[in-house]
Amino acid sequence: MGLAARLCLSAGVAGLVLCVANQLTAPALTPALERAGVLASFLAVGLMLVAILWTRAMPVAPERVELEGEQGLQLTEDLPEALRQELAWGSQMLLTATPAATVLLHWQGRCLLQRGVLGHGGFQPGSITRRAWDTGKAIGLVNLKLYPGRDEFEGLPEGIPSLIVQPIGHDGVLLLAGWSPRCFSRSDEAWLEGWSLKIRSSLQELNASAVSNPSGVAEV
Repeated sequence: MGLAARLCLSAGVAGLVLCVANQLTAPALTPALERAGVLASFLAVGLMLVAILWTRAMPVAPERVELEGEQGLQLTEDLPEALRQELAWGSQMLLTATPAATVLLHWQGRCLLQRGVLGHGGFQPGSITRRAWDTGKAIGLVNLKLYPGRDEFEGLPEGIPSLIVQPIGHDGVLLLAGWSPRCFSRSDEAWLEGWSLKIRSSLQELNASAVSNPSGVAEV
């Protein structure tokens, strides 16, 4: 609750208490005094309702968590230059246009990208990621500490408060970790989904080229 809402609530409570005290200490309850008490009670309750509605209309933003770890970019080197540039550009946009602290791309058993606050690595998909693959839809973990399966995200910086698990087909996943609980909006989720669809075709083309030329020798 903000300062203005607290002041409004305090004024309402104080007014109601004073009104009741005035009624109890009055030597005689005249009709005029009773009418004044009722009106004063309505005004006090109205101030308290204004404070509550004020808080709902202007909710206090969750506090940003100070994550431990260095800021950096880890990008797999054996990727085509065009894909490397796309991953670098997209991850930077997610970090600047959304309240994200970390972006991680896991594709076919490899971590191709991690940017932002870096964790110790070693992410392995678990039950939550598999559920996202099965449904084909993103899973938003608005307060990660409340989810029993959060151990699979230990490769991310310790203390991550919120996370979006965005599947990329059945072969990969994008993880977008936020600075605070419930920090991502629907537009952030839509932006992440759109970018995952864009890079999915490039990743699949990368797999196709690897299958057609498994030795890695350039064709002439």
